Amino acid sequence: MNIKNNPVIIGAAQFTQRKESDQTLDPLSLMVKTSQLAIEDTKVKDIKDFIDAVYMINVVSWSYEDAPGLLSERLNIKPKEKVYFSISMGGNSPQLMVNRAAKAIVKGNHRCVLITGGEAAYTIGKKFKNIPPKSWPEKREPRYIEEKKLGYLSAFERKNALGWPPIAYSMFESAVRAFSGRNLEDHITFIGELYERYSKVASENPFSWTQKYLKAEEITTPTQNNRYITFPYTKQMCANNFVDQSAAVIITSQEIAESFKIDPSNLIYLMGGADFKNIGEITRRPNLHDSPAIRESSKLALEQAGLTLDEIDRFDFYSCFPSMVEIIIKELGIKKDDPRNLTITGGLPFHGGPLSAYSL
Repeated sequence: MNIKNNPVIIGAAQFTQRKESDQTLDPLSLMVKTSQLAIEDTKVKDIKDFIDAVYMINVVSWSYEDAPGLLSERLNIKPKEKVYFSISMGGNSPQLMVNRAAKAIVKGNHRCVLITGGEAAYTIGKKFKNIPPKSWPEKREPRYIEEKKLGYLSAFERKNALGWPPIAYSMFESAVRAFSGRNLEDHITFIGELYERYSKVASENPFSWTQKYLKAEEITTPTQNNRYITFPYTKQMCANNFVDQSAAVIITSQEIAESFKIDPSNLIYLMGGADFKNIGEITRRPNLHDSPAIRESSKLALEQAGLTLDEIDRFDFYSCFPSMVEIIIKELGIKKDDPRNLTITGGLPFHGGPLSAYSL
């Protein structure tokens, strides 16, 4: 690969609209805000003229006829490609989009790609009880969605509610516990200690939705405010989707970044990335305590970067439910006493989980 075509991130931003805020921005407006902040973060005066692709994570908390197009109009950019990604792809969507954008940059198909996602589920679902504020636009069905599917579950799995994440992941949790050999009491203690680490990081993150540091027992003990969702998961163990959050990144080539005279210390080099899928139908998987997709994609990404796991300083492991983190730890071979944090943000339960846009 020509080094000049190396994909680099030149702008990034995130925003959390607090529950006590007087603002009631809809998801698109949140994405406009973070996209504009990412544009400003590049410190390049005419960067908008170079953005020729917009990749957007599917919005669940509201619906627009052409969300990428509306975003482009409000930013005054003219992309030749607009992608509105399917919700069926799930939480790996941002990484998949980053990988796709990197390939497009390397091949010379695009000069700059803007990737964004955001949700306003708290405002519409909690603050306004599903009655949209007057400032929100009329709800419309999307004109286009890439890979629009019902998902990968069988009719049997849909009938038995395996499409509802708390049920599926609690099944995974039982499999993980059985494979580990821990009894139920010890396993719940293990989960609590694991998520206490996430809560601590979130408590120190200014963008986190929940900034209260919770100890292990507070996370695992069921109370009136921490009810069981599905055993053994209490509310504090589950992704919190009722948040108003958005993020955006801008990716270009090293050559274009150099032409902009961007300080090299402000560039983020994309060293390795891969995306794989496990078998979609849960009941067809050989095991529920592992993930060949995580195992192989992590191995490939490290190989591309020319690094070993010991050389990685920071992790951010997807954490919709504890079983997901446990499976990642197992597949990567991370030991219990490893001092490195498992998250940068604080994870979906504590930082907040704007659905598929979280990892952006």
